[in-house]
Amino acid sequence: MILWLLGVLGLCTRPGAGVPPRHMATVVGIMEALESGDHGGGATTLELARALGACSTPGCRAVLGEPHHAPPAPPTLSDHEWLLFTQLLHRDAAVLAPDGSTVTLGPLLAGVEVGLKQALGLSLPTFQPPIDTLYAVTITEALGTSFLLARGDGDKATLGPGGCWDDVDNPQNYTLLGPPSPIPDAIANGAMDGVILGARMATAPIPLPDLLRGYYGTGNGTQKGRPPSSYRRRDFRVLTEPGKLEEEVEAMLRVLRVLPATQGLLEDVGQEEVVAIARQAAREFTEVYVDCPPIVPRCMWGARPYRGTPRLLTIPLGSIYIHHTFIPSVPCRTFTACARDMRSMQRFHQDIRGWDDIGYSFVVGSDGYLYQGRGWDWVGAHKGYNSQGYGVGYVGDFSATPPDEDTIALVRDELLPCAVKSGRLHPNYTLRGHRQMGHTDCPGNSLFQEIETWDGFKTDPDPTDDITDGSWSRRAPA
Repeated sequence: MILWLLGVLGLCTRPGAGVPPRHMATVVGIMEALESGDHGGGATTLELARALGACSTPGCRAVLGEPHHAPPAPPTLSDHEWLLFTQLLHRDAAVLAPDGSTVTLGPLLAGVEVGLKQALGLSLPTFQPPIDTLYAVTITEALGTSFLLARGDGDKATLGPGGCWDDVDNPQNYTLLGPPSPIPDAIANGAMDGVILGARMATAPIPLPDLLRGYYGTGNGTQKGRPPSSYRRRDFRVLTEPGKLEEEVEAMLRVLRVLPATQGLLEDVGQEEVVAIARQAAREFTEVYVDCPPIVPRCMWGARPYRGTPRLLTIPLGSIYIHHTFIPSVPCRTFTACARDMRSMQRFHQDIRGWDDIGYSFVVGSDGYLYQGRGWDWVGAHKGYNSQGYGVGYVGDFSATPPDEDTIALVRDELLPCAVKSGRLHPNYTLRGHRQMGHTDCPGNSLFQEIETWDGFKTDPDPTDDITDGSWSRRAPA
């Protein structure tokens, strides 16, 4: 474990006076400063980013060309800003976005540059077989290479993991939560954003700082709604029609076969195996990053440690129990607000109720994210039926009005199918509202009427369910 922690932290500077936070708002500020002055022989900011390492792989360089020599620090940036900018363009370096997600800049900026060239009518090279250059510089080279290198080694990581920042207010060091792969979550996010923003730039080019600010919502206050970046999985799905990702990964592998720098990787790989690698890579990427919802890990919302030793669940489980939190009564619509609510609920559950941890398995924000409570593996606090199902709580009081449709869909259309496909939830699961298991109004009349329409909803409690001493309502209003 220490090796992969050091590998990530090695790209980070030690926090000190004048060191800017590794936040997307800092990046936008640097971009604005660069756009305001000459920073190297008339090179654009995107070309400068490439010169500093944003497009360092053979496939990306084949599409966008060899980079210019890196210029000296421009006068519009401080020494600290210039140092940070050069560090952030390393492949594994990342920044924290306002929505709580972590993004690498390399694939993001490469995708934007392809989109800009298309908008300006500038030629891009052609390949045999033909490839979609937007996908090539963002995701398909990395995805194909990751699964190519892992063939025959079932223990080699191909996707993930996520990670956590040392301080979300002043992010400096980002630590992975498991063994690294060529495509950790930050690279996957940057790649999807590169596709989305590259496609937008191709149709309506705007200044780079404005593009990033509008998408990530930098400087967006605290309660002004979800930034577009929180919809990246949905928007990537819309752009990437069924079968396209597999076709593009296969085509990219065939291009890599003839590039001098990558010929050796594929010299003993036949075409049938290339097809199989592309199919597996596209399927697994889609399952993890497109079909399943994003889940904010405990360390990102500032969870306290579990008190005692958690009991492990025996999966697959057969039930889902839907709650609303009641208190907090107002839906949280930003990462900052949702993280604050998570800490508040955990304090209440631990300090007032005397529980070992926050009771829910997962909590649903109205910011486009699920938040890990006890998660997939730990027994929850809904005593009596806690070992039989997952407890999912929506932040807010939904007695009179339901959650936003997007927030409803996060569980109904994404979490539940994902849990079944991943083997954590039985295909024939039953779904109930908290009120069916005890004396409570939870999850509120409006949300309860909504879940009555969901697949798996069961009208009455199963008499075989053990609900002795069994509901959260006997301990808390939600």
